[in-house]
Amino acid sequence: MPSALNRWVAFGLSILVAPGCTPGCPEPTVRQEDARQSAKPGINDAYRVKDLDVEEWSDRFEVESREIFAHRHAIVAAAGFQAGATIADIGAGTGLFTMLFAEATGPQGRLYAVDIVPKFLEHIDARTRKTGVSNVTTVLCKDDSVELPRGSIDAAFICDAYHHFEYPNCTMRSLHRAMKLGSTLIVIDFERIEGVSRDWILGHVRAGKDRVIEEITSNGFALMGDAEIPGLEENYFLRFAKTTRATK
Repeated sequence: MPSALNRWVAFGLSILVAPGCTPGCPEPTVRQEDARQSAKPGINDAYRVKDLDVEEWSDRFEVESREIFAHRHAIVAAAGFQAGATIADIGAGTGLFTMLFAEATGPQGRLYAVDIVPKFLEHIDARTRKTGVSNVTTVLCKDDSVELPRGSIDAAFICDAYHHFEYPNCTMRSLHRAMKLGSTLIVIDFERIEGVSRDWILGHVRAGKDRVIEEITSNGFALMGDAEIPGLEENYFLRFAKTTRATK
């Protein structure tokens, strides 16, 4: 398991859990039965195997043939996160954007690398030690909660990970609580268009852009724009802002 020195302890006792909701799920703005329902059962099974090979996943995630990797610097620039900001990289994976944002925000900034996979977080811890990066904290989250303190972050970044949220309403409400009012949320994910997208996307990604926007805006965020990043053909780039205060 990841180092205890680099983990936030569970904040479940400070979160009001809606009756009948999955553990850690804040009071939803949608019907409780919808919030409790898995959006896609088994979506994260590939990451739960005991012999998970992190290097194999690094080779998949951090390769020039993946357009997100090839255009990573343009994505960081478009995100526009300020030096000194506190940012959460949700679904951080092997740490591609965690490391880039840690550099962009400078020594006064802070990065939370959030993921459900302990071995990914161990890998990020090793990367930060090797490179001398000191402003990254890894956070082991849950399927339905980002496990971050209330009002603790200035911005959040979700890249090719939203479609892996098994309980998207619960997860987004927990993220909403963790963000400061007016803070920025960047979501990058695959375009899913019947008759256009690759078969892999159609089979793997559960929802298209319009559905994603609907889910996120129903949980206290406003869509601020849909940016065009040169080179991104299969992925969209959405910017949201937290527009309502967190519920108790």
